[in-house]
Amino acid sequence: MCQGLPSRDSLNRFFNRELSWLRFNRRVLAEAANFENPALERLKYLSITASNLDEFFMVRFAYLRAQTLAGVKDTDPSGLTPQEQLVLVAQDAHRFMQEQLSVWETCVLPDISHAGLRPLLVESLDTRQLAWLERRFRKDIQPQLTLLAEDGQAGWPPVPGRQLLLALLLAGEKSKKPQLVLVLPSPALPRTWKPPKAGGFVLLEQIVAHFAARLVPSRRVLGCWACRITRDADFTVSDAATGDLLQEMEKSLRRRKTGDVVRLEVDARAPRPCIRRLMRAFCVPEEAVVLLDGPLNLTFLLKELYGTEGLDSLRYAPFTSRMPARLQGCPVMDAMQEGDIFLHHPYDSFGAVLRFVEEAAADPRVLSIKQTLYRVSGKSPVIRALCSAAEAGKRVTVLLEVKARFDEENNIRWGKLLEKAGCRVIYGVPSVKTHSKITLVARREGDGVRRYMHLGTGNYNDVTARQYTDMGLLTCDPVLGEDAAAFFNLITGFSRNPRMEKMVYAPKMLRSSLLSLIRTETENARAGLPCGISAKMNSLVDPEIIDVLYDASCAGVPVLLIVRGICCLRPGVPGLSQQIRVRSIVGRFLEHSRVFRFENGGDPRLYLSSADWMPRNLNRRLELMFPVEDAGARAQVEHVLDMQWKDEAKAWEMGPDGEYARVPRGAVALNAQEALFSQETAAD
Repeated sequence: MCQGLPSRDSLNRFFNRELSWLRFNRRVLAEAANFENPALERLKYLSITASNLDEFFMVRFAYLRAQTLAGVKDTDPSGLTPQEQLVLVAQDAHRFMQEQLSVWETCVLPDISHAGLRPLLVESLDTRQLAWLERRFRKDIQPQLTLLAEDGQAGWPPVPGRQLLLALLLAGEKSKKPQLVLVLPSPALPRTWKPPKAGGFVLLEQIVAHFAARLVPSRRVLGCWACRITRDADFTVSDAATGDLLQEMEKSLRRRKTGDVVRLEVDARAPRPCIRRLMRAFCVPEEAVVLLDGPLNLTFLLKELYGTEGLDSLRYAPFTSRMPARLQGCPVMDAMQEGDIFLHHPYDSFGAVLRFVEEAAADPRVLSIKQTLYRVSGKSPVIRALCSAAEAGKRVTVLLEVKARFDEENNIRWGKLLEKAGCRVIYGVPSVKTHSKITLVARREGDGVRRYMHLGTGNYNDVTARQYTDMGLLTCDPVLGEDAAAFFNLITGFSRNPRMEKMVYAPKMLRSSLLSLIRTETENARAGLPCGISAKMNSLVDPEIIDVLYDASCAGVPVLLIVRGICCLRPGVPGLSQQIRVRSIVGRFLEHSRVFRFENGGDPRLYLSSADWMPRNLNRRLELMFPVEDAGARAQVEHVLDMQWKDEAKAWEMGPDGEYARVPRGAVALNAQEALFSQETAAD
């Protein structure tokens, strides 16, 4: 430990992970307020922040609440108990929701209003438009509304989370107190309705409120206000045999629909007695109630308004991924024999990965295909190719992680389809989630069998591959092939502690390997040898990793970190982290790749990985880290790191206090994502 370094027990060595995540979502919100982005792209960023926050409440906020209710007093690395975190997070999140509405009103709404997407009040419609709305209510909306009356002290039957609800207050009968009725619109109902020639849209909740008297003709309506609940969606599934695991998962998914309510959003115009009745019915404490003077659930902006036809000028220019030159007009496995092929999505088309799997499925020389799947799309071409391979008589083994949060139902459905096609499906490895991204193809060639692989940092998802930046490697390196075979033997239960030469896997090896790599840089710095660490990831949370980075900084190792989201490390503190700089890039594409570079005394080591530097990735997941050794591929990866560190358009730098500020701009602000796209296009 260097002189002046705070003690290992110091409470200010680490930032709280939940508050750090909220800072990340604010950086996304800043893009919604950035007038350099087209108007509909700003709307999209705003919608994404709402979706992000929903998941945060469903998982992280719910976890803190459960810990608090259980009386847990243990502190996190930042020194906060669950209860203290819950209070701080609730305050910050509630402020954030007010900031969202402010951005909606001041930064998004004016520009989309000019384009004919102006929110309208029912009262502003003319006679024809109102008649059109009345017909839509009678024919389309009212048949899809469910009314639930309070059942004494029991409140209402379970209602879904994250959906629009309406609290309908009716005058009491025979001098009784007013009755509160809950109106549930069908999820199939659009949130926005566009009367002809109105130049805008009316929100569903305003339509229902306007025609509410028709829902209960015999009663006088006192008011109708939008509300919404968020339920605890976090659950754990006990490790069991595969069949039992599926049954337990399906039971847990049903329980998720009735999880405890962790947030209640209500129209701020609702009277206080009505809000209190909602709180009692949903068992929600005061600190979990958010009053909003604006539309609830802003995720509808992306779903219903972003894709409005005829407004291309308000969106980013279309983006077309390229097929790597070596794969143009050449079978993928033939091209791989000439050397490793580096892929950088979405600049490089995900079609290269799809072709690899599809060609393997159709190739009569291919004997087997093994693949790990964590999140796939709803119409996955990868799944179709694997089914085709199995139906053609190839041995197909798929690790389909059924515990991938919020993708469980999709993965269960795909798993049953794969099994029906003849694939061997493994739904998970006991005690861990399988988060690695690997495909292994065995093909008979001459007198032997050659292994071909795809190794990646992101999911085999053809949809998100167009929205996220990820890196991958197509390779037939024989040593990596041996490692890949050993890794799949671990997954299928044939090996407990596989020996690997080049690959590193969690939870057995990755933590110790990373610690060793970082400590080597520390030793090299002290010995006067070339040293340095450059790393790019989604989140940096692990206290042990952060501590060795602090030690490296104290020894003089320059540490450059590009961390998109959560960062619990405190950079730039004299005597602690003076040599560490942290940046975050929030741009058109979600930065998702994990890249680790170590100077290694002048012989740099470069790795790609599926793992972030978080306890869950290092301790409780099957992850892979693999080297990039091909000279051409190395140059491409290092170029990406260099470009991103030079970004002045979308980069933020983290200060010692945990706050972020935009990187100062030069005469020409480099946008790394745009520059990489331009360079890839020019390469064609």
